[in-house]
Amino acid sequence: MAKAARKAGKSANDEPAEAPNGKLKNKLYRADLARLHVELVKVQQWVVHKGLKVCIVFEGRDGAGKGGVIKAITERVSPRIFRVVALPAPTEREKSQMYVQRYIPHLPAAGEVVIFDRSWYNRAGVERVMGFCTEELARRFLQMAPEVEKAVVESGIILLKYWLEVSEQEQTRRLESRIEDGRKVWKLSPMDLKSYSRWYDYSRARDEMFAATDTAWAPWFVVRSDDKKRARLNVIAHLLRHIPYEAIPREKVKLPKRQEPEGYREPDYPYKFVPELTWPSG
Repeated sequence: MAKAARKAGKSANDEPAEAPNGKLKNKLYRADLARLHVELVKVQQWVVHKGLKVCIVFEGRDGAGKGGVIKAITERVSPRIFRVVALPAPTEREKSQMYVQRYIPHLPAAGEVVIFDRSWYNRAGVERVMGFCTEELARRFLQMAPEVEKAVVESGIILLKYWLEVSEQEQTRRLESRIEDGRKVWKLSPMDLKSYSRWYDYSRARDEMFAATDTAWAPWFVVRSDDKKRARLNVIAHLLRHIPYEAIPREKVKLPKRQEPEGYREPDYPYKFVPELTWPSG
């Protein structure tokens, strides 16, 4: 019944599921996200139990919402098992290596889920569009990537590739919001501004990337991300369907009885306590 109500744009208690701007209401978003987080914890336990290896790649334009999706996935799981990889610009030594060489050490071992916040597809996107590599190198990468990914999949790694698709208007709104927001200024670099001006160069690069690397063994899944909340829920629901897992039975946990103090007393020590301010301030 709740599902039918949600499909009709209503919550189970007849409250509208959408805000006036058409976006999903935060209360309903948090409820659905909490349910999905429970399933992600089950995935985590199953991955460790079975020694699965999972690699998730996120790509998309600046402002598409990759970071928010990744935070939503990792919010309630262990960072030792769900490991996020966001590599900086390559060093001079790394520039001299085979291109995919610096990514290979970060691929998952048994019992790990590795999430790439941008990946080896930098070569097909930002490097190509911004002139950090030659057209020859970019085309060579597009020829080589499917075979490398085939080897990755054949090694037993579950490989999921997501492209977050944001509209021109929404990207503009998000980048403009970073200009004056002190929480977001770090997200707006000179490179982001240059990338913003080259929308159609990125569109052409994306199209060629899909044509060359959308394979049967490692397909691209495209996520509409103008509505961040829906995008996050859709990605998590999708990856849950593509990672085989079962809930591991566990015994009901009961806290043990604490030991007796046996004469212990808190010391008269001058602890340097953090000041307790009055909130909200101002």
